[in-house]
Amino acid sequence: MTDPQRAIVLLSGGLDSATCLAIARDIGFECFALSIAYGQRHAAELTASKLVARTLGAREHRLARVNLGEFGGSALTDASIPVPTGGDAEGIPVTYVPARNTVMLSIALAWAEVLDARDIFVGVNAVDYSGYPDCRPEFIAAFETMANLATKAGVEGSHITIHAPLIDLSKAQIIQRGISLGVDYAQTVSCYQADEAGRACGACDACRLRRAGFEAAGVPDPTPYQ
Repeated sequence: MTDPQRAIVLLSGGLDSATCLAIARDIGFECFALSIAYGQRHAAELTASKLVARTLGAREHRLARVNLGEFGGSALTDASIPVPTGGDAEGIPVTYVPARNTVMLSIALAWAEVLDARDIFVGVNAVDYSGYPDCRPEFIAAFETMANLATKAGVEGSHITIHAPLIDLSKAQIIQRGISLGVDYAQTVSCYQADEAGRACGACDACRLRRAGFEAAGVPDPTPYQ
């Protein structure tokens, strides 16, 4: 018997990342969940991540801190910028957090090297998403290339793989996959401006996409709303 292969799974506490963790576990990886406090508006998602990690059997769950709120520039890190609630808008929305996925994957890469893990899972999605440039397949491919150039593991021939298993799935397909793997979506928080209890606003882009996903999947929406 060989030990299961280790993987770092970025876990925000939201719907997509919970599904990503369930997929990594189902494939057979020993999962080390990593959540990032980056100066976001609320801590409800981070609180949810602890419960999700425990429920979905993560070997370990760590919380790293990097305050992107020091720079602002996003409605998710700057309280002076309102979260939009009007639906689709042209261009990249103000909820985009500059360099967020680059920073998160870099921190995951650091922990992966320490754990001798060669696989990192991230729940980015390029179908039902808000137009963020760091959710595209090109970005994931470029980061993987960088990871293998910039690390001791990569230079010594241990290839590092960035997995984005949700990238081509609709929100409905993500939910259906998660349900089949036993994800309890009532434990997750996706709202951009959830209250301290984790209740969703029901009006932001994240809430709109989540609600539409449950409707399209034919699954009752377990989200608690304000």
